[in-house]
Amino acid sequence: MSVEEKVFEAGVYRHYKGGEYELLFTARHSETGELMVVYRALYEGGETWVRPARMWNETVQTAQGEVTRFTRVNG
Repeated sequence: MSVEEKVFEAGVYRHYKGGEYELLFTARHSETGELMVVYRALYEGGETWVRPARMWNETVQTAQGEVTRFTRVNG
């Protein structure tokens, strides 16, 4: 499934390093058209972040093996 076909559901997700974030919505980069995920931290002031959608569900290598970058914790 391509990034364009993937459904990004609003909700709370846990980053593989432990922080929790709320996925707010997706948006398009104004210059490149790249799909982006807009999310906010649920700790320390709740900063809002944007990340390329292709990175949102990718896997990362850790000492414990390969894990997904973000995992949904509600819904």
